[in-house]
Amino acid sequence: MSNASSITQFLLLPFAHTRELQLCHFWLFLGISLAALLGNGLIITSTACDQRLHTPMYFFLLNLSLLDLGCISTTVPKSMANSLWDTRAISYTGCAAQLFFVAFFISAEYSLLTVMSYDRYVAICKPLHYGTLLGSRACVHMAAAAWGTGFLSALLHTANTFSLPLCRGNAVEQFFCEIPQILKLSCTRSYLREVGLLVVGALIVGCFVFIVGSYVQIFRAVLRMPSEQGRHKAFSMCLPHLAVLSLFVNTAVFAYLKPPSVSSPSLDLVVSVLYSVVPPAVNPLIYSLRNQELKDAVRKLVTRCVSADTRCLLYPGKGFQCRS
Repeated sequence: MSNASSITQFLLLPFAHTRELQLCHFWLFLGISLAALLGNGLIITSTACDQRLHTPMYFFLLNLSLLDLGCISTTVPKSMANSLWDTRAISYTGCAAQLFFVAFFISAEYSLLTVMSYDRYVAICKPLHYGTLLGSRACVHMAAAAWGTGFLSALLHTANTFSLPLCRGNAVEQFFCEIPQILKLSCTRSYLREVGLLVVGALIVGCFVFIVGSYVQIFRAVLRMPSEQGRHKAFSMCLPHLAVLSLFVNTAVFAYLKPPSVSSPSLDLVVSVLYSVVPPAVNPLIYSLRNQELKDAVRKLVTRCVSADTRCLLYPGKGFQCRS
Protein backbone atom coordinates (compact mmCIF):
# COMPACT_ATOMS: atom_id res chain seq x y z
CA MET A 1 0.00 0.00 0.00
CA SER A 2 1.40 3.40 -0.95
CA ASN A 3 1.93 6.25 1.46
CA ALA A 4 -0.73 8.36 -0.20
CA SER A 5 -3.42 5.71 0.34
CA SER A 6 -2.43 4.75 3.91
CA ILE A 7 -1.77 8.27 5.26
CA THR A 8 -4.08 11.10 4.28
CA GLN A 9 -2.69 13.74 6.63
CA PHE A 10 0.14 14.50 9.02
CA LEU A 11 0.01 16.08 12.48
CA LEU A 12 2.49 18.91 12.97
CA LEU A 13 4.12 19.78 16.28
CA PRO A 14 2.23 22.61 18.04
CA PHE A 15 4.11 25.48 19.64
CA ALA A 16 1.72 25.52 22.60
CA HIS A 17 -1.26 23.65 24.01
CA THR A 18 -3.03 26.51 25.80
CA ARG A 19 -5.17 28.97 23.85
CA GLU A 20 -3.35 32.03 25.17
CA LEU A 21 0.07 30.75 24.10
CA GLN A 22 -1.29 29.67 20.72
CA LEU A 23 -2.48 33.22 20.09
CA CYS A 24 0.88 34.58 21.28
CA HIS A 25 2.59 32.30 18.77
CA PHE A 26 0.25 33.52 16.03
CA TRP A 27 0.95 37.19 16.71
CA LEU A 28 4.70 36.60 17.08
CA PHE A 29 4.94 34.81 13.75
CA LEU A 30 2.71 37.44 12.15
CA GLY A 31 5.11 40.15 13.31
CA ILE A 32 8.14 38.24 12.02
CA SER A 33 6.41 37.62 8.68
CA LEU A 34 5.51 41.29 8.26
CA ALA A 35 9.08 42.32 9.16
CA ALA A 36 10.45 39.89 6.55
CA LEU A 37 7.94 41.08 3.96
CA LEU A 38 8.73 44.74 4.61
CA GLY A 39 12.52 44.36 4.73
CA ASN A 40 12.88 42.09 1.73
CA GLY A 41 10.21 43.98 -0.19
CA LEU A 42 12.12 47.25 0.28
CA ILE A 43 15.36 45.64 -0.89
CA ILE A 44 13.70 44.13 -3.97
CA THR A 45 11.92 47.36 -4.91
CA SER A 46 14.92 49.61 -4.23
CA THR A 47 17.29 47.36 -6.17
CA ALA A 48 14.92 47.13 -9.11
CA CYS A 49 14.13 50.86 -9.25
CA ASP A 50 17.46 52.52 -8.42
CA GLN A 51 19.91 52.54 -11.33
CA ARG A 52 22.87 52.89 -8.95
CA LEU A 53 22.08 49.43 -7.53
CA HIS A 54 22.11 47.68 -10.91
CA THR A 55 25.35 45.88 -10.07
CA PRO A 56 26.13 42.17 -9.59
CA MET A 57 26.22 42.41 -5.79
CA TYR A 58 22.73 43.92 -5.58
CA PHE A 59 21.40 41.61 -8.28
CA PHE A 60 22.39 38.63 -6.13
CA LEU A 61 21.01 40.39 -3.04
CA LEU A 62 17.66 40.79 -4.87
CA ASN A 63 17.64 37.05 -5.57
CA LEU A 64 18.48 36.34 -1.92
CA SER A 65 15.52 38.46 -0.81
CA LEU A 66 13.21 36.56 -3.17
CA LEU A 67 14.41 33.24 -1.74
CA ASP A 68 13.98 34.51 1.83
CA LEU A 69 10.40 35.55 1.11
CA GLY A 70 9.71 32.17 -0.46
CA CYS A 71 11.21 30.29 2.49
CA ILE A 72 9.26 32.10 5.20
CA SER A 73 6.05 31.98 3.14
CA THR A 74 6.33 28.19 2.93
CA THR A 75 6.54 27.41 6.65
CA VAL A 76 5.06 30.25 8.69
CA PRO A 77 1.50 30.73 7.27
CA LYS A 78 0.48 27.10 7.89
CA SER A 79 1.88 27.19 11.42
CA MET A 80 0.02 30.45 12.10
CA ALA A 81 -3.24 29.01 10.73
CA ASN A 82 -2.89 25.89 12.89
CA SER A 83 -2.38 27.98 16.03
CA LEU A 84 -5.26 30.27 15.16
CA TRP A 85 -7.69 27.43 14.46
CA ASP A 86 -6.29 25.13 17.18
CA THR A 87 -5.40 22.26 14.86
CA ARG A 88 -2.28 20.29 13.92
CA ALA A 89 -3.33 18.76 10.61
CA ILE A 90 -1.72 19.17 7.21
CA SER A 91 -2.75 17.09 4.21
CA TYR A 92 -0.43 14.52 2.64
CA THR A 93 -0.19 16.59 -0.54
CA GLY A 94 0.30 19.78 1.44
CA CYS A 95 3.11 18.17 3.45
CA ALA A 96 4.86 16.94 0.30
CA ALA A 97 4.54 20.40 -1.29
CA GLN A 98 5.83 22.11 1.87
CA LEU A 99 8.81 19.76 2.09
CA PHE A 100 9.62 20.34 -1.58
CA PHE A 101 9.52 24.14 -1.33
CA VAL A 102 11.48 24.24 1.95
CA ALA A 103 14.21 22.07 0.39
CA PHE A 104 14.08 24.16 -2.79
CA PHE A 105 14.46 27.56 -1.14
CA ILE A 106 17.10 26.40 1.37
CA SER A 107 19.22 24.61 -1.26
CA ALA A 108 18.92 27.54 -3.68
CA GLU A 109 19.86 30.01 -0.93
CA TYR A 110 22.95 28.02 0.00
CA SER A 111 23.97 27.88 -3.67
CA LEU A 112 23.34 31.61 -4.05
CA LEU A 113 25.43 32.41 -0.95
CA THR A 114 28.23 30.43 -2.62
CA VAL A 115 27.86 32.55 -5.76
CA MET A 116 27.88 35.71 -3.62
CA SER A 117 31.20 34.64 -2.07
CA TYR A 118 32.63 34.44 -5.59
CA ASP A 119 31.29 37.94 -6.27
CA ARG A 120 33.10 39.24 -3.19
CA TYR A 121 36.28 37.38 -4.21
CA VAL A 122 36.34 38.96 -7.68
CA ALA A 123 35.47 42.43 -6.34
CA ILE A 124 38.35 42.41 -3.85
CA CYS A 125 41.00 40.15 -5.40
CA LYS A 126 40.45 40.92 -9.10
CA PRO A 127 38.79 44.35 -9.25
CA LEU A 128 40.14 45.16 -12.72
CA HIS A 129 38.40 42.07 -14.15
CA TYR A 130 35.15 42.54 -12.21
CA GLY A 131 33.15 43.80 -15.19
CA THR A 132 34.44 41.02 -17.42
CA LEU A 133 34.02 38.09 -15.02
CA LEU A 134 30.70 39.28 -13.66
CA GLY A 135 28.90 40.74 -16.65
CA SER A 136 25.11 40.78 -16.83
CA ARG A 137 24.94 37.49 -18.72
CA ALA A 138 27.30 35.73 -16.30
CA CYS A 139 25.29 36.99 -13.32
CA VAL A 140 22.03 35.72 -14.81
CA HIS A 141 23.60 32.34 -15.53
CA MET A 142 24.97 32.01 -11.98
CA ALA A 143 21.68 33.02 -10.40
CA ALA A 144 19.81 30.59 -12.68
CA ALA A 145 22.26 27.85 -11.69
CA ALA A 146 21.56 28.52 -7.99
CA TRP A 147 17.78 28.33 -8.54
CA GLY A 148 18.17 25.25 -10.74
CA THR A 149 20.36 23.51 -8.15
CA GLY A 150 17.71 24.18 -5.52
CA PHE A 151 14.99 22.75 -7.75
CA LEU A 152 16.89 19.55 -8.57
CA SER A 153 17.93 19.04 -4.94
CA ALA A 154 14.34 19.54 -3.74
CA LEU A 155 13.00 17.17 -6.38
CA LEU A 156 15.50 14.49 -5.38
CA HIS A 157 14.84 14.87 -1.65
CA THR A 158 11.06 14.91 -2.02
CA ALA A 159 11.00 11.87 -4.29
CA ASN A 160 13.35 9.96 -1.96
CA THR A 161 11.47 10.88 1.20
CA PHE A 162 7.97 10.07 0.02
CA SER A 163 8.97 6.90 -1.84
CA LEU A 164 9.66 5.21 1.51
CA PRO A 165 6.84 3.40 3.34
CA LEU A 166 5.80 5.36 6.41
CA CYS A 167 4.74 2.94 9.14
CA ARG A 168 5.44 4.82 12.39
CA GLY A 169 2.36 6.97 12.53
CA ASN A 170 1.71 10.43 11.10
CA ALA A 171 2.89 12.72 13.92
CA VAL A 172 5.70 15.00 12.68
CA GLU A 173 7.87 16.36 15.50
CA GLN A 174 8.28 19.74 13.81
CA PHE A 175 6.08 22.75 13.03
CA PHE A 176 6.50 22.11 9.30
CA CYS A 177 7.22 19.06 7.14
CA GLU A 178 10.98 18.66 7.43
CA ILE A 179 12.97 15.87 5.80
CA PRO A 180 14.60 14.40 8.96
CA GLN A 181 11.26 14.31 10.77
CA ILE A 182 9.46 12.57 7.89
CA LEU A 183 12.29 10.03 7.61
CA LYS A 184 11.78 9.17 11.29
CA LEU A 185 8.35 7.83 10.31
CA SER A 186 9.90 5.38 7.86
CA CYS A 187 10.71 1.80 8.85
CA THR A 188 12.96 0.84 5.91
CA ARG A 189 16.22 1.97 4.33
CA SER A 190 16.39 2.98 0.70
CA TYR A 191 19.34 2.64 -1.70
CA LEU A 192 18.01 5.63 -3.63
CA ARG A 193 17.94 7.64 -0.43
CA GLU A 194 21.59 6.79 0.31
CA VAL A 195 22.65 7.81 -3.21
CA GLY A 196 20.69 11.04 -2.90
CA LEU A 197 22.32 11.86 0.42
CA LEU A 198 25.77 11.24 -1.07
CA VAL A 199 25.06 13.52 -4.04
CA VAL A 200 23.65 16.32 -1.89
CA GLY A 201 26.40 15.87 0.69
CA ALA A 202 29.04 16.21 -2.01
CA LEU A 203 27.34 19.39 -3.23
CA ILE A 204 27.23 20.87 0.27
CA VAL A 205 30.89 20.05 0.95
CA GLY A 206 31.92 21.37 -2.47
CA CYS A 207 30.14 24.69 -1.89
CA PHE A 208 31.61 24.97 1.60
CA VAL A 209 35.15 24.34 0.34
CA PHE A 210 34.61 26.96 -2.39
CA ILE A 211 33.34 29.53 0.15
CA VAL A 212 36.24 28.91 2.53
CA GLY A 213 38.76 29.08 -0.33
CA SER A 214 37.25 32.36 -1.55
CA TYR A 215 37.47 33.98 1.86
CA VAL A 216 41.01 32.76 2.46
CA GLN A 217 42.02 34.58 -0.74
CA ILE A 218 39.93 37.62 0.25
CA PHE A 219 41.53 37.96 3.70
CA ARG A 220 45.01 37.51 2.23
CA ALA A 221 44.30 40.29 -0.27
CA VAL A 222 42.79 42.59 2.38
CA LEU A 223 45.71 42.17 4.77
CA ARG A 224 48.11 43.16 1.95
CA MET A 225 46.26 46.44 1.32
CA PRO A 226 48.46 49.39 2.29
CA SER A 227 45.68 51.77 3.39
CA GLU A 228 43.54 51.29 6.47
CA GLN A 229 40.58 52.87 4.66
CA GLY A 230 40.82 50.26 1.90
CA ARG A 231 40.90 47.42 4.42
CA HIS A 232 37.90 48.85 6.25
CA LYS A 233 35.91 49.17 3.02
CA ALA A 234 36.78 45.60 2.00
CA PHE A 235 35.75 44.19 5.37
CA SER A 236 32.51 46.21 5.22
CA MET A 237 31.73 44.55 1.89
CA CYS A 238 32.30 41.05 3.29
CA LEU A 239 30.92 41.20 6.84
CA PRO A 240 27.20 41.18 5.92
CA HIS A 241 27.66 38.16 3.67
CA LEU A 242 29.70 36.36 6.34
CA ALA A 243 27.09 37.11 9.01
CA VAL A 244 24.21 35.83 6.86
CA LEU A 245 26.22 32.80 5.78
CA SER A 246 27.23 31.90 9.34
CA LEU A 247 23.68 32.17 10.70
CA PHE A 248 22.21 30.13 7.86
CA VAL A 249 24.86 27.41 7.55
CA ASN A 250 25.46 26.80 11.27
CA THR A 251 21.78 26.36 12.13
CA ALA A 252 20.90 24.37 8.99
CA VAL A 253 23.88 22.02 9.36
CA PHE A 254 23.07 21.47 13.03
CA ALA A 255 19.42 20.76 12.19
CA TYR A 256 20.20 18.17 9.52
CA LEU A 257 23.48 16.63 10.74
CA LYS A 258 23.20 16.62 14.54
CA PRO A 259 23.53 13.20 16.19
CA PRO A 260 20.31 11.55 17.39
CA SER A 261 21.62 11.58 20.96
CA VAL A 262 21.23 15.36 21.21
CA SER A 263 17.88 15.48 19.45
CA SER A 264 14.72 16.51 21.26
CA PRO A 265 11.43 18.07 20.05
CA SER A 266 12.08 21.39 21.82
CA LEU A 267 15.66 21.66 20.53
CA ASP A 268 14.60 20.70 16.99
CA LEU A 269 11.88 23.35 17.15
CA VAL A 270 14.26 26.12 18.21
CA VAL A 271 16.89 25.19 15.62
CA SER A 272 14.33 25.01 12.80
CA VAL A 273 13.05 28.49 13.70
CA LEU A 274 16.63 29.78 13.66
CA TYR A 275 17.34 28.56 10.12
CA SER A 276 13.92 28.87 8.45
CA VAL A 277 12.18 31.83 10.12
CA VAL A 278 14.78 34.17 11.62
CA PRO A 279 17.13 34.65 8.59
CA PRO A 280 14.45 36.02 6.21
CA ALA A 281 13.56 38.63 8.83
CA VAL A 282 17.09 39.68 9.86
CA ASN A 283 18.95 39.39 6.53
CA PRO A 284 17.64 42.76 5.23
CA LEU A 285 18.77 44.39 8.47
CA ILE A 286 22.22 42.79 8.30
CA TYR A 287 22.78 43.88 4.70
CA SER A 288 21.55 47.43 5.24
CA LEU A 289 23.36 48.23 8.52
CA ARG A 290 26.77 48.87 6.92
CA ASN A 291 25.63 49.62 3.38
CA GLN A 292 25.15 53.34 2.81
CA GLU A 293 24.14 52.91 -0.84
CA LEU A 294 21.31 50.56 0.08
CA LYS A 295 20.15 52.76 2.96
CA ASP A 296 20.09 55.79 0.66
CA ALA A 297 18.10 53.90 -1.97
CA VAL A 298 15.55 52.67 0.59
CA ARG A 299 15.26 56.17 2.10
CA LYS A 300 14.75 57.64 -1.37
CA LEU A 301 12.07 55.06 -2.18
CA VAL A 302 10.19 55.60 1.09
CA THR A 303 10.42 59.39 0.77
CA ARG A 304 9.09 59.26 -2.79
CA CYS A 305 6.15 57.07 -1.77
CA VAL A 306 5.31 59.23 1.25
CA SER A 307 5.53 62.42 -0.81
CA ALA A 308 3.25 60.99 -3.49
CA ASP A 309 0.66 59.90 -0.91
CA THR A 310 0.85 63.27 0.83
CA ARG A 311 0.20 65.13 -2.43
CA CYS A 312 -2.75 62.89 -3.15
CA LEU A 313 -4.23 63.57 0.30
CA LEU A 314 -3.65 67.34 0.20
CA TYR A 315 -4.55 67.91 -3.44
CA PRO A 316 -7.09 65.29 -4.52
CA GLY A 317 -8.20 65.45 -8.12
CA LYS A 318 -5.23 67.59 -9.24
CA GLY A 319 -3.87 65.12 -11.75
CA PHE A 320 -1.52 63.24 -9.44
CA GLN A 321 -1.27 59.49 -9.92
CA CYS A 322 -2.74 58.23 -6.67
CA ARG A 323 -3.23 54.69 -5.53
CA SER A 324 -6.86 53.68 -5.22
